[in-house]
Amino acid sequence: MSAAIIESDVPARLDRLPWTAWHWTIVIALGITWLLDGLEATMGGAFVGVLQDPHVLGFSEAQIGITATGYMAGSVAGALIFGYLTDRLGRRKLFFLTLSLYLVATLATALSWNFWSFTLFRALTGAGIGGEYAAINSAVDELIPARVRGRVDLIINGTFWVGAALGSIASIVVLRTPAIPPTVSWRLGYGLGAILGLVVLMMRRYVPESPRWLLTHGRIREAEQVVAHIETHAVHHKLPPAKETIRLRVRHSTAWDEIFDAIFRQYRQRSILSFTLMITQAFFYNAVMFTYGLVLLRYYNVPSESIGYYLLALAMGNFLGPVLIGHLFDTVGRRIMISLTYSLSGILLAVTAWLFLHDLLTVTEQALAWSIIFFVASAAASSAYLTVSEIFPLEIRALAISLFYACGTLVGGVGAPALFGYLIGTGSRELLCWGYFAAAALMIIAGIEELWHGVAAEQKSLESVTTPLSAEDLQQAQSK
Repeated sequence: MSAAIIESDVPARLDRLPWTAWHWTIVIALGITWLLDGLEATMGGAFVGVLQDPHVLGFSEAQIGITATGYMAGSVAGALIFGYLTDRLGRRKLFFLTLSLYLVATLATALSWNFWSFTLFRALTGAGIGGEYAAINSAVDELIPARVRGRVDLIINGTFWVGAALGSIASIVVLRTPAIPPTVSWRLGYGLGAILGLVVLMMRRYVPESPRWLLTHGRIREAEQVVAHIETHAVHHKLPPAKETIRLRVRHSTAWDEIFDAIFRQYRQRSILSFTLMITQAFFYNAVMFTYGLVLLRYYNVPSESIGYYLLALAMGNFLGPVLIGHLFDTVGRRIMISLTYSLSGILLAVTAWLFLHDLLTVTEQALAWSIIFFVASAAASSAYLTVSEIFPLEIRALAISLFYACGTLVGGVGAPALFGYLIGTGSRELLCWGYFAAAALMIIAGIEELWHGVAAEQKSLESVTTPLSAEDLQQAQSK
């Protein structure tokens, strides 16, 4: 018995919508994921000095690197498991499940008692965040109008740095408050993440399932109801007619052989591009972010309780990048802007690394240089997630996001904190500098790859960028 065929204008109706208060609700409720990830990453860097205190947990520099690697490894596992389930069970179910895991694991981190318990709970926290990336990126792209999808995605990803700023402020407060001893301060910091997670969990009750996902599963009436509800928020706008419809063959799952065929044969070049963008930005970011505190401690003698100030400045540069230049990804275009930001990030890091090697930077100048680098690199890294979420079919979108996030993180992210933790531990500026040169070279290579094989997805519907697999099945059936 053949599957039912449906025809709907739901995607076109979503893309024609003006920006409304409802869209802001979606951005806040779903985009908070990156805020939480930023909070976790920054606190991981800000508390390194406290965690190394023999009276607290007494971690070595190598163990600090391992805990960061554990967090990233958990992110990889979470992305793969929950990414597959997101396409199968729906975006909404999974972004509730993954956030709940994050909340519980973060609270457990605050209660950890030794190196192994801390590492385990950090890995589980990472699993929750990794699963969030697939569920949230797919849901956001499928709900946001095409003409602003690029800038919105970049700004949402940029909220990572709002979380980083909150983490910096929280670390400054708890580490500099005399009434809070070091044995308690770091626990309060991680407890803050659990409280924020609970607040966000309540906010997400108002976020609907993706109408596009509902269509592919034959739930056309529910999809129509969701879009009709969204349209009520644009009651003061004269909406143009939805001119395009899409025909789909209903399916409730996608076979693994079809998934592999789409990723490794049909869209092989896009897969290579996605893999390259994700690896390079992951290595670039994790090389610096998870070891920033160690660099300040070892090479600039910054007191551990003051690291948060420097992380705050870095976070501001990272957040302002996507906010100020994000619109160019929708106007100038994806290919030019992604290639430019990747290449420029690599060049700036290489120059800064050379200055660091020859000890030509004060701690303030070093912090300023990193802020400038990541003003550009933040937009580049965010565009990697934007690219992957746009250029693969609807039915495997979340799985593609999770797969390339996991591959990029595994190759470029899991090893970077441990590697750079080791390099810093040697005390050699030269070895550390060569590590930075490697990260810079990878970014430049990714910029060249994007220029050659990037996809011009700006202001286009997701269905025109990549035809859904179920629509392709229909075309093949009609041609026989």
